[in-house]
Parts: sequence; C-alpha cells; structure tokens
Amino acid sequence: MIEQIKLKEKIGYSFGDFASSMFWKLFSMFLMIYYTDVVEISPASVGTMFLLTRLWDGLNDPIMGIISDRTKTSMGKFRPYLLWVAIPFGIIGVLTFSSPEFGPSGKLIYAYVTYTLMMMVYTAINVPYSSLMGVMTSDTKERTSLASFRFIGAYSGGIFMTATVPYLLDFFRNSGSDDAQSYQYTVIVYAIIAAFFFIMTYKWTRERVKPLVEEPSIKKDLKDLAKNGQWFIMLGSGVAVLIFNSLRDGSIMYYFKYFVQDQVLPVFGNVAWDKLAGAYMTVWLVSNLLGVLLAKPASAKFGKKNAFIGAMLIAALFSFVFYWVDPNAIAIIFVLNVIIGLSAGTVLPLIWSMYADIADYSEWKTGRRATGLVFSSSSMSQKLGWTVGGAITGWLLSAYGFEANTEQTAESLKGIKMMISLFPAFGALISALILLIYKLNDNFMDDILKELTSKRQ
Repeated sequence: MIEQIKLKEKIGYSFGDFASSMFWKLFSMFLMIYYTDVVEISPASVGTMFLLTRLWDGLNDPIMGIISDRTKTSMGKFRPYLLWVAIPFGIIGVLTFSSPEFGPSGKLIYAYVTYTLMMMVYTAINVPYSSLMGVMTSDTKERTSLASFRFIGAYSGGIFMTATVPYLLDFFRNSGSDDAQSYQYTVIVYAIIAAFFFIMTYKWTRERVKPLVEEPSIKKDLKDLAKNGQWFIMLGSGVAVLIFNSLRDGSIMYYFKYFVQDQVLPVFGNVAWDKLAGAYMTVWLVSNLLGVLLAKPASAKFGKKNAFIGAMLIAALFSFVFYWVDPNAIAIIFVLNVIIGLSAGTVLPLIWSMYADIADYSEWKTGRRATGLVFSSSSMSQKLGWTVGGAITGWLLSAYGFEANTEQTAESLKGIKMMISLFPAFGALISALILLIYKLNDNFMDDILKELTSKRQ
C-alpha cells in the first residue's frame, strides 16, 4: 500500500524551494544589472562569465546526483545535504553580492570565483532536494501534488524577494550605505532566511521509496541513462523552458530602467522605474504561482504532456505580442505579464513530476534505480537553460550597443525589447515542439507503477 503524504510534510518540502528560489530569482533578475550597473563590469564580460562558469557547473549536477545516490546515512540519501549545506549556501550567497575595492580585472576575477562557488554550493543542496521528491512517495498523483507544493514554495520565496528587494535596498541606502553595500546587506537578510528554511525541510520530510536493488555502479547508471530516450526529450524541453525564463528574468530591470522609465500613473502618481520593475516581478511570480495551482487540474484533465505543450504555446504567442507594446501602456504590459506568467507557472511542476516518472520508467526498464542521477539532469537542464539565457542576455546587450547608466540608443532599446519578448517566445515554442515526441503518458505510467509496486512488495 502506498503511504499518503501528510500536509505538514508537503509544506516542509515546499520550504526548500522557498529558500532556493529567493536566491535563484536574485541571480536571474538582479545579478546581471548588479554586475553591469553597480560593479561596472561590461555586459559582454558578464555574459561570457555566465557561460563559462555555468557550463562547468552543469557538469557538477550529474556528479552530485551520483554522490547523493550513493550516500547512506540513518537520515537517508538526500535529506542530510539540506542540513550540511544550508549555512555554507548562505555565506557564499553573501560573498557573491559583495564588491571588494579591486580594479576592473580584480573585480572580474572575484566575480568568477564567487559565482563559481555559489553555483557549486547551489548544486550541492538543490540536486539532493530535487531528488528527495522521487523517494518521498511512488504515487504519481502525490508526486504532482508534491511538485505543486514545491513550486508554491518557490514562487512564494520569489514573490517575497521581489516585493521586498527595492525597499530593503532603499532602507540601506537611506541608512548611509552605497549601492554595493546595500546589495550586500540585503542579501544577508535573505541568506539567514534561506538557511533556516533548508533546515526546516530536513526536519519535516521523510524518505520512503527503496530501490529494487542496491548496486552502486556509476558505469551502469550512466549507461542506463544514455539509453533512456525520454530523459533526453525532457532535458531538451527543460533547457528551452529555462532559456525562456532566463531571458525574461534577466531583461526585466533593463526594460523598466531604460525603456519604460519613471511613470505618472492614475491613483499612484509618480512611480519610479525600480518600483515598477519590482511590482512587475511580483505580479509575474504571483501569476506563476497561480499557474502552479492550475498544474494539477490541468494535468488531470489533459494529461501532463498536453498541459505542458498547451501552456508553452500560449506563453510563446503572448510573448510575441509583448514586443509591440508601448512603454506608456502600463496596464497592457501588466496584463500580458499575467497571461504569460500563468502559462509559465503551469509548466514547472509538471517538469519535476515528469522527471520522477522518468526515474520510475528507468527502474522498470533496467531493474535499477538512480533517482539522484535522473533528477540531477533536471537541475542540469535548469543550469544549461539559465547558462544560455544569461550568456545571450549579456551578449545581446553588448551587440545592440548597451552602455550602463546612460540614455540608450534606438538600437539598444530594440535589443532590450526583444530580450523580454521575441527571444523568450522562441524558447517557449521550441520547448513545446520537443515535447511532442515524449511518450510517458499518464496511462502508461499507471501500468508501470503497478508493476513496480508489485516487485517492491
């Protein structure tokens, strides 16, 4: 009999992505503009740094998956890392948003070192956290529920961050700190919160699913993964989704600072660009969260695959429309943001639930289970998508002639508009097209689960 997951444990699992998402959104929405406009590193250099450091970091994900699969403690395989890495995660996060008084080359080297360390420690805690869902239950519907709780936590963390960052930065600036110090002190607040929530996830969750056999062979694990065509399909589709998200996230601050600028709005009066950007990010994440809540009923009605494809096609369509919106049409900008955000939010819990299905499919085919390795591939797709999207953001800014803290040319503004609209739309469309050939539908997975349950018992 499959044990049902209680509400407290689902909430505890969601805490982990609350912690991760605060930093993920800090990186995706604020780090680029922090490097270009505060630390004053050229956008092309930042784009190249993102590419090189994240490619290296992408290799760490399967390594961490292999390590966690082979971890044996009384606390489980994956839970211990939430306890062990929580505090180092916070410390290195603060160092990443610190700016020592170095010259231009020194600042770039410091950015390379701290950002590389941050991505490595993010991998060390996030791969085990992601893998944990695969061993909390073997029920595919409970996994979708867990994935939905996970992303409720994720978007709650992101919303909390975007809603408070502009005001925390203002608070520290008004207390006498410069821009660099304000970012550092702000991140200290989030680092303390993140460490606390990771530890709570460790305390409130359990590992239940045991593999059919315990046979720690890296060669066999990698061989099984290489033969798993469904894994490759999800990897490609997941990378495209993250390119979509990364391009949008990385361009928001530039879009409002240089294109929309300060606005005079009915009721609100004069509204500074950074407050508009913060509101836009918050509305984006609230819409994502509502999309997460739609994931379970949408997948129940249409199946995970069809719900995924439909959501990405809607996101692509309205992202194309976004390019032609006037900077003074604030209401339309926010309405389109809601529609795209709902679609994007629906997809993310489906990705993680489908990776859990792929782990079961692999065990059904081979008789061996490598949950950490399969889930690390999802983290790897996240990093690869983020890598490509982040690098493209920096390179596009440079290619279109962006100059920090000055009035932008028409060509530069065109590039910034395309970064938040047309280029993400292509990412969403590619993701939907790739998933057309995915074959693990819900009926097929129900049959697999019955066989696996019988064998485990």
